[in-house]
Formats: sequence, C-alpha cells, structure tokens
Amino acid sequence: MSTPTIVLVHGAFGDASSWRRVYDHLARDGHTVLAPSNPLRGLPYDASYTESVIDQLDGPVVLVGHSYGGAVITVAGSSDKVAGLVYVAGIVPDEGESVNDLQGRFPSLAMGPLVQPMQLPDGSVEVSIDPTRFPDVFAADLPADDAAFRAISQRSVAATAFDDAAAAAAWREKPSWAVFGTGDLPVAPQLHRFSYDRAGSKVTEVDGASHLVMLSQPEIVAGVIREAVTAVTPSAVA
Repeated sequence: MSTPTIVLVHGAFGDASSWRRVYDHLARDGHTVLAPSNPLRGLPYDASYTESVIDQLDGPVVLVGHSYGGAVITVAGSSDKVAGLVYVAGIVPDEGESVNDLQGRFPSLAMGPLVQPMQLPDGSVEVSIDPTRFPDVFAADLPADDAAFRAISQRSVAATAFDDAAAAAAWREKPSWAVFGTGDLPVAPQLHRFSYDRAGSKVTEVDGASHLVMLSQPEIVAGVIREAVTAVTPSAVA
C-alpha cells in the first residue's frame, strides 16, 4: 500500500523553513515530506498553486497547513489525491467564507495595530507584521534570537488574501486533525475551537504554546501528523 506524502503548507509572514523542526521528526521516521513555498498572492492563486504541487505527486497526500495555510489546504484539499487534512494553528473557512470573516467572529487577542502595509510599484498592496511586535505576539515561546530573526525575515502577503472567500471546504469530505496552542494571540483559541468543532477535526491543544507551535513544540505537531498518516493509510491485507 502507498504511504501518503506529507505536504506542509506554511502561512502568511513566514516561509517553508518554519517546518524544519517538524520535518526532522517526520524524516527520521521515514516519511516522505514536501514543504513547497506558499506564494502568498491570494487564496485562489495559492490554493491553485498547491493543487499543482499535489498533481505532480504519486499516490495519496496528507495536506498540512499552518495559520493562513489552513485556508489554502481547505480549498486545495478538494483534490482527489488528498486523503486527510491537518491544521496547525490553521484557519478553517467554510465555502464562501474568508479569513477575515472568521477573525471577525473571534478577534485576535493581540492588542493594538500589528499590520504594516506596503504599496508596490504596480499599485498592489502587501502587508507584514510590525517586527518590533512579532516576537511577543507570534513567537513568545521561542528563543529570543530565533523570534527576532523570524520577525525581520518575514514574507509579506497580498493585502487582499484575507478577504478572499474559500471556493471549497475540503473538510466537509475529508477527515481532519488539528493542533494549536492555548497561548495563540493572532488567532484566538476560541476561533480554533469553533472551527475545528465545525470541521469535526480530532483536536490536540498544547498548553501555553504560541501561534508558531510547530517551532516551539515540533514533537507534538509531528505526532499529530503521524496520527493522520496512519489513519488514512490502508492496512496491508495478507
């Protein structure tokens, strides 16, 4: 039987290196893992790009998304190759919902303005997080030097991405798992609980962990992903 490929989709303001510690755990177990770069150009584009990555793979896929990457896998997960979804502090819209629709139900616990816009030469706008606030809000449980570097190495995201409505909700058809930290400030724990309950996800809460739970608690996150892979891998028949 074919063991699923694990595809790790990072969120806004980060890059694929945010999965390195989780990858180390999964690779040691012999799992096939891919961590493509999420373009961060808007939900339709990012989901389409992720689908194109999936299309190139042989066999089934377990799709993993962090934060905004959760919205991406919610849409891209409709691919017939996707056997299961894992949300890592991930946002889980229903069809027709946007990230901002969900954030409006349960606002961020981070106080004060965080987002910094930047206008590009073509007239479009990208946003990033104020680097002076990034460590405390996004990465309070990471070593200070690691949090500081991630603050100044952010990848900005198209300003419209959080208003893009999800064209599909793969969790309605696919099994899902979720893991998040109770110390998450950018995405309130109440929003995580609402979303994962609605999706019927099997949930793991990590006491006190930040929004970057995959960096601060990689063993736990890797364990949830392993559980998903095991659950969707058919047992060999003698």
